[in-house]
Amino acid sequence: MKLKTLDKKKKIIMRVFKIALIIIGFIIVLFNDTFGKLDGFSEFIAFYFILVFITIAHWLFKQIKSIIRLKNEKAKTELMHLKSQVNPHFFFNMLNNLYGLVGKDAKKAQELILKLSDMMRYSIYDGEKETVLLSEEVSYLENYIELHKMRYHKSIDVKFNIEIKDNDYEIMPLLFIILLENAFKHGVENLRENAYVHINLMAQNNEVGFEIENNFDAIEDNQESGIGLRNLKRRLELVYPKNHRLLISKTDTIYNAKLNIKLS
Repeated sequence: MKLKTLDKKKKIIMRVFKIALIIIGFIIVLFNDTFGKLDGFSEFIAFYFILVFITIAHWLFKQIKSIIRLKNEKAKTELMHLKSQVNPHFFFNMLNNLYGLVGKDAKKAQELILKLSDMMRYSIYDGEKETVLLSEEVSYLENYIELHKMRYHKSIDVKFNIEIKDNDYEIMPLLFIILLENAFKHGVENLRENAYVHINLMAQNNEVGFEIENNFDAIEDNQESGIGLRNLKRRLELVYPKNHRLLISKTDTIYNAKLNIKLS
């Protein structure tokens, strides 16, 4: 998705620059007409001209600096985002599990290999796109859940409720996986029993809502705002400025995250 705010800033700067040229031209003409006639007024016009010029130049400098900063941040965020999504540790463990499963249940191993392949393809190729279909994002999350169920070899209460009304929506890719990763990493992974992850995804009227809740072991809890969550917040600010809301709440044993996005 293109940064609409960046394009708007460019248009605003060009308009202000044109207006500034008109104002400066008008001031110069007025200065020439009054120069030599009213000395005091001429000096006032000269001072006003310098003040306006400095103000406009300062504003233009700040806006250009802001555009450069946004471009750099976008590039850095996308790079960090791609690095944070593909978890080498996760894929390494999955390959080990698949290796042991090949001799026991070849058919199941083949199915899981396909899921893992789909996940890697989506992360590497679709993750670089500006937008993807919401249904594609859902499939990616479902594959992640299925692979994790196989990995842990324990009972996990996972519920994924999906309600997409109207037509399929286009969103920035790999938005929800960070929240899902945190639920498994900080919740399921440290719980020996009664682990659960409940997910609700609803899309209607150009709005997408994603809520995820999981329990965790308070003794083993070391859940902090890591790079993945920081990247998510920054990407939301860059791509959906003033059109998103991310709320995170935490009790002694329950972690809840809600993300709402208003699509244009």
